[in-house]
Amino acid sequence: MENSELIQIAQNVFREEIQALEAISSRINESFVDAVNSIYNTKGKLVIVGVGKSAHIANKIVATLNSTGTPSQFLHATEAIHGDLGMVQPEDVVLCISKSGNTPEITYLAPILKQYASVLIGLTSNPKSELAKSSDIVLEITIDKEACPVNLAPTTSTTSQLVMGDAIAITLMKMRAFSQNDFAKFHPGGALGKKLLWTVENIVDPDRKPFVHPNSSISEVINSLTSGRHGITVVLEDNKILGVITDGDLRRMLLNNETFHHLKAKDIASMNPKTIQKSEKAREALAILRHNSIGQLVVVDEDNNYYGILDIHSILNEGIE
Repeated sequence: MENSELIQIAQNVFREEIQALEAISSRINESFVDAVNSIYNTKGKLVIVGVGKSAHIANKIVATLNSTGTPSQFLHATEAIHGDLGMVQPEDVVLCISKSGNTPEITYLAPILKQYASVLIGLTSNPKSELAKSSDIVLEITIDKEACPVNLAPTTSTTSQLVMGDAIAITLMKMRAFSQNDFAKFHPGGALGKKLLWTVENIVDPDRKPFVHPNSSISEVINSLTSGRHGITVVLEDNKILGVITDGDLRRMLLNNETFHHLKAKDIASMNPKTIQKSEKAREALAILRHNSIGQLVVVDEDNNYYGILDIHSILNEGIE
């Protein structure tokens, strides 16, 4: 096949699925409101049931809900019939996903789920199915056809299930006023967790805080810059931060002076440097560094005492961007 034909196939899949989603979106009604209110008000958890491809979608929806403040659990329809129904408690809400709503497992299981749970929500493309008949609330996601050329492989139908799950999750987030800090609590690991949770203190090494005194010699300044490995040293007087000296300050001094033995640290320091509390979020520090086009920040503790140096590369190396 020609490359252009392959591209056209892909574009057609996108187009067909987008059109189906738009049609479903236009049909969202009070049933959706009833469904999210039932989940929001439950004293139990949300159990999501599926079989086949719908089971994979159910698992993803469970993951999204758990990470956004709605306790959820996946229940495979087949396993439910063979003992796992014990996870469904009377206060739970059950969301059962099935395109046809008439698969043997779902047909057998739906009436039992309605009996066991406080509310049974059916998510189906067939509003006349056995699942729909058993459900207290029906979320209809009827589609004209699958994106599959022989109209068999679940494509548009599973996309519709997934997006409806996202709609439920995001609506519940809004209802709960679920914030970025709440999100961070459920994502402590990896780059995302670091971006949301890590403070400056998590990155800075308090044992590596180079400094000189106002009357320190240029040789002492050079030694401090070298040992600190940050390209910056702090000028301290009676534990008070007066200024900083960077590699750049040192280079400019060398360019502007034939001799420098008479110079002291205070003569080449940049006064009133930018500082940040060690308790501030690392992402806020990165924003300050980028906004001011600088490479380091002087870190202070709650009493504004010198705590260490925060280097932009230390932040980026942790995957915080």
